[in-house]
Amino acid sequence: MSVTVVGAGLAGCEAAWQLVKRGIPVTLIEQKPEHYSPAHHSPLFAELVCSNSLRSDRLQNAVGLLKEEMRRMDSLILTAADKARVPAGGALAVDRDSFSGYITETLKNHPLVTMAYGEVTEIPEAPAIVATGPLTSDRLADAIAAMPEVSTLNFYDAAAPIVTAESLDMSKVYRASRYGRGDDYLNCPMSQEEYDAFVLALLNAETAPVHGFEEKKVFEGCMPVESMARRGHMVLAFGPLKPVGLPDPRTGRDPYAVVQLRQDDAAGTLYNLVGFQTRLKFPEQKRVFGMIPGLENAEFARYGVMHRNTFLNSPGLLDHHYQMLSRPGLFFAGQMTGVEGYVESAGSGMVAGICAAMQQQGRPLPDFPRTTALGALAHYVSAQNQNFQPMNVTYGIMEGWPEKVRGGKQARYEKIANRALETIGQIKEQVDA
Repeated sequence: MSVTVVGAGLAGCEAAWQLVKRGIPVTLIEQKPEHYSPAHHSPLFAELVCSNSLRSDRLQNAVGLLKEEMRRMDSLILTAADKARVPAGGALAVDRDSFSGYITETLKNHPLVTMAYGEVTEIPEAPAIVATGPLTSDRLADAIAAMPEVSTLNFYDAAAPIVTAESLDMSKVYRASRYGRGDDYLNCPMSQEEYDAFVLALLNAETAPVHGFEEKKVFEGCMPVESMARRGHMVLAFGPLKPVGLPDPRTGRDPYAVVQLRQDDAAGTLYNLVGFQTRLKFPEQKRVFGMIPGLENAEFARYGVMHRNTFLNSPGLLDHHYQMLSRPGLFFAGQMTGVEGYVESAGSGMVAGICAAMQQQGRPLPDFPRTTALGALAHYVSAQNQNFQPMNVTYGIMEGWPEKVRGGKQARYEKIANRALETIGQIKEQVDA
């Protein structure tokens, strides 16, 4: 029996891949190119609407462990990301078009995938996986909210601007990654006077209205840069403009503040402003961000934008397989479940896809325990807790190490990571049997 997957974002594509690689036919429904949300521009699947970074690739970081777990479970998203990798120090960043293009062609050309296009306005019949993302259309969101025991919550997400490399003043910019880990980032150093003037300009800049915007509902990981500035004069200097570990080679000292630019395409012609999500009006972005040394004449390939995100109040609604408790066979995946981040979204799609496949084959659903990053996220969104909010993967939501470990936190994380990867190996043997 064919499984319907609604949404060809990261979660939907990963779910579809996990199904078809196990011989389960998939009908993949994507609203683009017939209908675009305010944040989407490309007809390709798995479009990265915000940053082009999938964050740290080190096992000492929980998202690095999550990526390695997914690689070992044959993730389509991670295969595409590794093929489309661009320099980013210890992070995994990708060329957007190459990344999305690989995923699109892989699924479109798969013999078990049937494509359908257009907006879905009703909940599909099981077996199905709904992975319509944080920008679920209003009509489908209303249909979901009308289901028994469902309530939706909103928060807001913002994308950082992208500038062209050729428009930068390289006499003021230097290459370096933090703490000497390569030279993958461009760095724009600020003196105290420049920083003070920049913060003042941010505080007085005109912002674009966002329908229903509430400052308190902005997810911390996507806080607009102007919102951070309102929290205190030095917040940016201890946040995205932190200069520690980035000495200016011309002085040998850390600047007062640093704006980092990360490569956004394989050719190195585009760079995004790291941590500069914003809802400033476009002319204000050009004016205020033009105060950053090296960006005085920057050409903006894309201005920053802000949009609403919608997610389910998942505890008590979904189980730890991302399956709806009251409707067996109906799964949800991606940011709408309350996982936050590209990799986390794809990871939820992986678990939902594998579980839906096992269900169609009449086999027991695999248990991804909290000793794994994949399982920790699934248990987080399904557990009963108050004031449920979106969550990135962290070692804090994973089952800890039962004994004291010499060598501190990093040594403890290494043991947790090794245990997780051993468990993932066992799960893979189970589901591939």
